[in-house]
Amino acid sequence: MTTTTEFKAWRVQEQGGEYVGSEQTLSTSDLPANEVLIRVSHSSLNYKDALSASGNKGVTRNFPHTPGIDAAGEVIESATGEPAVGSKVIVTGYDLGMNTDGGFGEYIRVPASWCVAMPDGWENRTAMIYGTAGLTAGLCVQKLLKMGAAPEQGKVAVSGASGAVGSVAVELLSTLGFDVIAISGKQDHADELKALGASEVVGRDALTAEKKPMLKPAFANAVDTVGGQPLAELLKQIQPGGSVSCCGLVAGPQLETTVLPFILRGVNLLGVDSVEIPLADKATVWKKFAGEWACPKTEASARDIGRGELDGALKAFLKGESSGKIVLDHAL
Repeated sequence: MTTTTEFKAWRVQEQGGEYVGSEQTLSTSDLPANEVLIRVSHSSLNYKDALSASGNKGVTRNFPHTPGIDAAGEVIESATGEPAVGSKVIVTGYDLGMNTDGGFGEYIRVPASWCVAMPDGWENRTAMIYGTAGLTAGLCVQKLLKMGAAPEQGKVAVSGASGAVGSVAVELLSTLGFDVIAISGKQDHADELKALGASEVVGRDALTAEKKPMLKPAFANAVDTVGGQPLAELLKQIQPGGSVSCCGLVAGPQLETTVLPFILRGVNLLGVDSVEIPLADKATVWKKFAGEWACPKTEASARDIGRGELDGALKAFLKGESSGKIVLDHAL
């Protein structure tokens, strides 16, 4: 039997040409018709949430809207029986928080095919410390490993290392025994990155545009979270046979490069998508983070906020002033 429940959500609406977010009271009857109703306890903050909250129509077409591309909580209703009522689930990616009301509300209603069972022993908050950013970092590292990346090959670079994806990648790669070089424009975060396991922290000038089509190899492999010109420069510095996992575009979506790194050094450019991939692929990475891929330093440094702090936190993302992991706790 379907019941109607009132709940709180941080909702964005257009006012006089501007997009303003505020806490509102909604009803589960306002949510889209779908198979699974979930009571959300925690969500995770992402750059895409900040874009949605700013009215970016490439992310969210219609307003009012509740952002939050990540959610963890308890199944309250299940039309299909799977996931079962009372079970804990993780929902990330697909259309959640984009055009389907997301995890910044205390309830979401989604297809059963979007729900991943919570790994044994994990809590909702822990899952949301990682969120889409952690999932993406895990997928990046997994692709490098599948291509044969190994610590003995040499240094591994992580660009945008201070960001939500980059910081998890730094700790995970370090945990797996790699010599990690963190590339970040935020030198005031150098100590934090070294604490996560980076052996060296260099500024973004390490990826300053050079006219030369090829540069001296500096890295065996890399995780790139920024795209644009820095990615083009990174490709010039990868050792023969090395790989770069690419997952971001904060430096721009355009990639102006030559074929030389690919045909002279056999460099591999690996695209990483964390949104529309099969549910089983997501479940595999979540289980690893709940086990041998655990990043205790990332977990210990995560910051919790309530809905009243979302506006400032999301604007910090857009200004490039955000770092580390931020978790939305609906109980705060």
